Amino acid sequence: MLSRKNKIELDDIDSKILSILAMDAKMSYADIGKKLFLSPGTIHARVKKLNDAKLIKAVRADLNYAAMGFDITAFLGIYLEKSNMYEGVKAELKKIPEVVDAHYTTGNYSIFAKIICRDTEHLRDILSKKLQAIRGIQRTETFISLEETLSRPLILANVD
Repeated sequence: MLSRKNKIELDDIDSKILSILAMDAKMSYADIGKKLFLSPGTIHARVKKLNDAKLIKAVRADLNYAAMGFDITAFLGIYLEKSNMYEGVKAELKKIPEVVDAHYTTGNYSIFAKIICRDTEHLRDILSKKLQAIRGIQRTETFISLEETLSRPLILANVD
């Protein structure tokens, strides 16, 4: 098992296991084994090896936020006063539960973030009371998502 960054090379079986888990993290080792014609023990050992190699960052539920009353998904382009303020801003963004993704980027923005809010009033509160209060943020640009067109994991191998 070796990849460029982690020095882990994935064989075909590892790629298929990761692809299956990316599509359905709840699938049992027995069911994965049936799909790949391997024993549950072999699947378990390989998943442990993939976890130990830090190729699996987390296993989480894909929640339906709208069904829970969170109707606004927004993206924020964040401009920093100075690039050396990034670490402090990053630490403060981690304290805001509504910020679900943040990326240090090239281009116009220093940071591009995704936030999920109940409604526009909640969004306004997050922007004015939390984000704008963070030392180092010069200004933000907000983009409200009208519809999620695509959300999927990267599939490394065909498993059909």
